[in-house]
Amino acid sequence: MRFLSFVFIATVLILLGSVGRADWFWQNPLPTGNLLGSVCFLDQSTGYAVGSHGTIMRTTDGGATWTPQTSGTNNILGSVHFPLNAQTGYAVGDTGTVLKTTDGGVTWTSQTSGTRQRLWSVHFPSDVITGYAVGSYSTIIKTTNGGTTWITLNSDTIGWLSSVQFPLDADTGYVVGNYGSQGIIMKTTTGGVTWVSQDPGITCDPRSVCFPLNAQTGYVVGGGSGGVVLKTTNGGAVWTQQNSGTPFPLRAVDFPVDDQTGFAVGILGVILRTTDGGQNWSCQIPDTSRFLYTVHFPVDAATGYAAGSGGAVFKTTDGGTTWSNLTRGPDFDFYSAHFPVDAVTGYAVGSDMGPGVIMKTTNGGSNWAIQSAGLPHTARSLSFPENPVTGYLAGYTGYIAKTTDGGGSWVSQASGSTHDLYAVHFPVNDQTGYVAGQFGTLLKTTDGGGDWVTQPLGISIWLYSVCFPVDDQTGFVVGDRGTIVKTTDGGANWVPKPSPTTNFLYGVAFPSDATTGYISGEMRSSVLKTADGGESWVIQTSSDIWDLISIDFPTDAQTGYAVGIGGTTLKTTDGGNAWTNQLSCTDNHLMSVHFPVDALTGYAVGSYGTIIKTTDGGGVWVVEEKAEGGGKRLEVRITAKPNPFTSFATVPGHSSDRFSLYDISGRRVGTYRGDRIGEGLQAGVYFLRAEKGEAKPLRVIKLR
Repeated sequence: MRFLSFVFIATVLILLGSVGRADWFWQNPLPTGNLLGSVCFLDQSTGYAVGSHGTIMRTTDGGATWTPQTSGTNNILGSVHFPLNAQTGYAVGDTGTVLKTTDGGVTWTSQTSGTRQRLWSVHFPSDVITGYAVGSYSTIIKTTNGGTTWITLNSDTIGWLSSVQFPLDADTGYVVGNYGSQGIIMKTTTGGVTWVSQDPGITCDPRSVCFPLNAQTGYVVGGGSGGVVLKTTNGGAVWTQQNSGTPFPLRAVDFPVDDQTGFAVGILGVILRTTDGGQNWSCQIPDTSRFLYTVHFPVDAATGYAAGSGGAVFKTTDGGTTWSNLTRGPDFDFYSAHFPVDAVTGYAVGSDMGPGVIMKTTNGGSNWAIQSAGLPHTARSLSFPENPVTGYLAGYTGYIAKTTDGGGSWVSQASGSTHDLYAVHFPVNDQTGYVAGQFGTLLKTTDGGGDWVTQPLGISIWLYSVCFPVDDQTGFVVGDRGTIVKTTDGGANWVPKPSPTTNFLYGVAFPSDATTGYISGEMRSSVLKTADGGESWVIQTSSDIWDLISIDFPTDAQTGYAVGIGGTTLKTTDGGNAWTNQLSCTDNHLMSVHFPVDALTGYAVGSYGTIIKTTDGGGVWVVEEKAEGGGKRLEVRITAKPNPFTSFATVPGHSSDRFSLYDISGRRVGTYRGDRIGEGLQAGVYFLRAEKGEAKPLRVIKLR
């Protein structure tokens, strides 16, 4: 479906500034729904996890509870390492971020790394003084004074370095990564002064390296042709491929006590175990489809942890025979939230890998319970027009359902359509309502859903939102290609209105009357406003703002909120003349925002089970917009040739510029020169974005 292709792109606003504390907080899943890229345990009880949006968490009870720590950054953190004890540790991440703590994470201090490249891995071999970090564009940095200064080492290679380990001391170590389809394995015996390339023996994408006992016997895992496992017994002079038994790429490996028993994790919840030095690998099932990026067994081969996308954390105490989920709450993708009469009782609807799900809270979100699962189709929108008892939901394949007992049971209604439905709205009572969806589908009922009648819209584009501000006669519908249509006679006639954009429009809100209204949409036209009943619309937000999927003005036309891609959360208090970036506490995509009663208490829901809440209007933020490049941002119009491609694509005119690729889960999979886009990646759909400038991301397809 076309809509989804526009919401998979992980993004970060280019609005930079000084911000205060974050007053959006997690309700589901707990302790976080942010991607976790690395875990490090000092023993079976005390450990740390880091991930997207600057997430750092600590546990002292083996993962039963986690305490968030203040990292001081919103950058993705890709690796954490506490070399000796639970007090002094390091975390590294995007844009050259290096953080250090000497008090167990009570405070984290930013260090000057000397690079702006993303750092994927950090390792201090034997003490807290000498350590290494590696990252994109062949970056290797080293410190010999506990991070007071970091120096850049000459790696003598080109590529993306994803893992570093020095098995015994600070002299002999290994780095792995890739350059397109070429796997990179390098070794140093001089503390990083010189590096010698080693031949992995196959075309692969190495992601993690582990030498458990010495610098002779080690393992590398990654992707390529299925889940790649390589082994050496002679310090990397020869690497031999092992049969992993999985078709899915692997992302991390750990041999906790010897070179015989080890574990590897990867995408779609893959966990592998060997007890014979990799001759045989068995698949363990943790009951998840989330991507797993990290695994660590701190003391022995019995108790270990794995973590990954959506805040997933799993634990085993029996050597991987069974894995328990330490994350509380479901990880469904939510598309809509609605609190009918107050901020206490509300609903969230979405999808569990296809089937629809409904969750309900009766205590302001302190607890969310699965009310209905296994609905026949994904649920996209719901409306309780008068009270929390009678409500409607709409979803894929023409699915419409009604409840008259507060969601205890839902009865399907005959919509007469097989198209996906994205929005349902009952403006005045529980009898007259509207549903909008795919191919210009617009339905109306006047008898509580007994009959749904097609409205004469006359267009076949996707419709994403419908709003009747004050009665069931005057309403608006918005959709793709900048479509805005209006009716003043209850849908008997619909009139197209002039639109200042041809971009996708996702949400519409008229807070108090049919005169002043707002629309949220695709970047470069993220918020539109009308003050004359939709006869004319003006673009309010700048091109810095990415896709905004939902918009809500709870009490008047002055104070409103909009949410969208990459956790984007905006607020205005002056009718949209200025929109302020808020810190939403997540990089996950936000699909719906709702402030039920006032402009203080609100909810936002989205991907990976995200439900976040604020009780103070998201906090008060001051954001100073800073223009890059001396006040002038670089405009880059991206094209890729060929597209689709088989080996790699090029960006004409930008062969030496840097570009990032994101997969459909929103994870950045690599950075590339403009003349080697996607080299070495598996077949799939990706999104290409210039690392500098404001260009709209481009969807590219690799065929094989």
